[in-house]
Amino acid sequence: MLGKKFLTAASFLLSCSLVLVAQQSKTAQANLTAAQIVEKNIAARGGLQAWRAVQTMSWSGKLDAGGGSLERSRKLAEGKADRTSLEIAERQNPSPQVQLPFVMEMKRPLKSRVEIEFAGRTAVQVYDGANGWKVRPFLNRNEVEPFTADEARAESTKGELDGLLVDYAAKGTRVELEKVETVEGRDAYKLKLTTKTGNVQHVWIDTQSFLDVKVEGAPRRMDGRMRTVWTYQRDFRSVQGVMVPFVLETAVEGYPQTHKMVIEKVVVNPKLDDALFTKPKA
Repeated sequence: MLGKKFLTAASFLLSCSLVLVAQQSKTAQANLTAAQIVEKNIAARGGLQAWRAVQTMSWSGKLDAGGGSLERSRKLAEGKADRTSLEIAERQNPSPQVQLPFVMEMKRPLKSRVEIEFAGRTAVQVYDGANGWKVRPFLNRNEVEPFTADEARAESTKGELDGLLVDYAAKGTRVELEKVETVEGRDAYKLKLTTKTGNVQHVWIDTQSFLDVKVEGAPRRMDGRMRTVWTYQRDFRSVQGVMVPFVLETAVEGYPQTHKMVIEKVVVNPKLDDALFTKPKA
């Protein structure tokens, strides 16, 4: 009987201790400033000097594209339906995903080029740091088209290839700690970033690993209104001293279907000619 009482008392004390430790942990987390969290994030991702040494980067792998989204683009291009009705139909009845090979090349300052293979053709989307252009042969549109206003705005908010937090102060960005939230079952610091142009984005930093596990993207216009976009970053791996997420999954507010990008190969500082990001002459 005494043994049972002892075990009961011991279990009670253990549970109290665990609660106390958890409370102390949360207090310690709350005591970190936004600047300290960013500093720990950069260190976890490889360090400031390592990222400053990265001038170019290349990713290749496969990304999800909804079959319905491709069909919707085709119908829009052919003028067979309006965007809102097609997007509502896609949200209510998501179509099966297809995986498409892609290559993304990035170069400072703010340059990016994405090539996606589909149906034996290569779609291209390029941003030169100020302006964007695209070619969409799968829609039988082989001419060079400029970015839409929404596409240009989204691209301008992505930041450099090292992310939104490296050298944030030098970029004119203000960072504030809003609160601690749960991201995929783990506590994460929710940081509010305000750029020098007044644009606001949020980044979630895991409280244990200090990696940026969730990033808010530019709002996307879907079925007639702007919707919030988030990208979940997983499977971080070290490549030449810097940590890179090898799985990125994008979710759009109000849409059950997400889109995943799986990176198969990362190259740090490949030689990328500026011509790759130059708009072809007509």
